[in-house]
Amino acid sequence: MASRSPAEELDVDGISVRMSNPDKIYFPELGEKGGRKRDLVGYYRQVALSGAIMTAVAGRPTFLQRFPDGITGDEIYQKHAAKKLPDHVATTRITFPSGRTGDAICPRHPADVVWAANLGTVTFHPWPTTDPDNDHPDQLRIDMDPQPGTDFDDARRVAIDLLRPVLDELGLRGYPKTSGGRGVHVYVPIEPRWDFIQTRHAAIALARELERRDPKAVTTSWWKEDRGQRIFIDFNQNARDRTMASPYSVRKSATARVSTPVTWEELADVDPLDCTIATVPGLLADRGDPMSDIGRQRGSLQPLMDWVDRDREAGLPDMPYPPSYPKMPGEPKRVQPSRDTDRRRD
Repeated sequence: MASRSPAEELDVDGISVRMSNPDKIYFPELGEKGGRKRDLVGYYRQVALSGAIMTAVAGRPTFLQRFPDGITGDEIYQKHAAKKLPDHVATTRITFPSGRTGDAICPRHPADVVWAANLGTVTFHPWPTTDPDNDHPDQLRIDMDPQPGTDFDDARRVAIDLLRPVLDELGLRGYPKTSGGRGVHVYVPIEPRWDFIQTRHAAIALARELERRDPKAVTTSWWKEDRGQRIFIDFNQNARDRTMASPYSVRKSATARVSTPVTWEELADVDPLDCTIATVPGLLADRGDPMSDIGRQRGSLQPLMDWVDRDREAGLPDMPYPPSYPKMPGEPKRVQPSRDTDRRRD
């Protein structure tokens, strides 16, 4: 067993945060050249002090995807805040789909992010709500998920050629980012007037419109066997308790890739493999944060709610929820098409 390196104290905007065992390897492929715990914590200290990741997580219930022994070790997906926390770390009350309530971490200060990184947090997963109103999302989140046979370039084309024009028609502004993997995420800031069920329905209506405009490129099928080689618009990312990796979050990847906000112009050329903990701080320093004004650009979800009504009048049903959810009102059967005896009989 490798010996532990001595702990260090970091100053984070006036708050001291202890970094334990800083030389532990978190990303084995990078090793001592950028893959240590100190490299991860140092990255988060930089993007927290710059304000970039604080724009993404501050005031939001935030789940922690932790790898205390590095990305090849066990994963802890922490939804509930621990009972004992540093004085600077706040919490907020959330309600889960089951109806149970709990307290989640609610970052307020850059030191909160660095403290979480020291616990082995690789990825931050904030809710699309802000404390204390955790029942009305202020972001519509659009996840373009490449299916087998498709890749980042396909997701990029859907985002630029289909999604952006539709958002323009709706009077909504989208903020794209790389997912840190093969996909593209777009955040749409909205007025927090609609609940999770309504926001999810709006995401379904948007996904269906994209599918209508290019059914060979886009699918809304929840069931993988029906998706084919298309980009799946994961509408269920807008359901209560579902989260995405935050902007500027590191992902579980060999080279410590980062889910990186980009302008629409940058999205046309960006290579997600180039966005890592080694490169993103320099990118931020050079051109700032493309999401810096996201909180001042909230649009109305009403045009999409009109599309929800249109689809309902046309006889289109709701879509299945994730299997961990209780049965929801109006939800169709949760059964794979190949196992649906009623469908086979038809």
